[in-house]
Amino acid sequence: MSELALIAAGTFGLCLAMACAWRVRLATGKSGWIDAIWTVSTGALCIAYALAPITPGQPDARDWLIATMAALWALRLGSHIVSRTRRGGDDPRYAELAQEWGRAFPQRLFLFLQLQGLAGALLALSAWLAARNPAPAGLTDVLGVAVFVAAAGGEALADSQLAAFRRDPANRGKVCARGLWAWSRHPNYFFEWMVWLAFAIMAVDPSGAWPWGALAFLAPLYMFWLLTRVSGLPPLERHMARSRGAAWRDYAARTSAFLPRPPKRNVEPERS
Repeated sequence: MSELALIAAGTFGLCLAMACAWRVRLATGKSGWIDAIWTVSTGALCIAYALAPITPGQPDARDWLIATMAALWALRLGSHIVSRTRRGGDDPRYAELAQEWGRAFPQRLFLFLQLQGLAGALLALSAWLAARNPAPAGLTDVLGVAVFVAAAGGEALADSQLAAFRRDPANRGKVCARGLWAWSRHPNYFFEWMVWLAFAIMAVDPSGAWPWGALAFLAPLYMFWLLTRVSGLPPLERHMARSRGAAWRDYAARTSAFLPRPPKRNVEPERS
């Protein structure tokens, strides 16, 4: 199979997976299954891109490393989303879309999820570009792995802290401002963005012999735009503002939206 044929097949497969996610959402009413299917499917595509024997000598050590990273990311995040979906109700972001789209929700959701499939295919290309990097293993691989470890560990810690906060009945209706959540309103999104930055770093050939590797940075750029401007922060923050009111506004006034940093001091709480 040629590389173009592999990419075309992978893109079609991911769009097909999102069509299945659409059916699951309509059948169960739980939108969390959408994100779980997207995560596992995107991870599987990254693995396929890394291990496909396109040229002699492949897969090599870097290919296996990239495939392992993708598998760890998909299994960790996918299992977390599945567990959360089985315990809770609908995802507030999709609930907002259902309310906004009304009776047209099923049709518009199908098209929306096809766009998500194409987005996943674009992200998976960063793994493909990293795997096709002809440079010998070196500093960029070490840096990429270090960024990935920090990203995967940070995202798992953020998810764990939020889950522990929600399990305590005393925190019902409150805003989690503990641990990483005191430094960022969305630390899980920040570390998710870092995952794709790691693959892009590994696609770079410092000698310049693989200029195509620079295209891998489209993945973290796209993920940053998606998380901060489209389907990440905006709908979730609107939901939190409605459901938490002044507590959320006070939290938002002192806490960074995305990039973790120390919380602001001397911020006067809002008076009711």
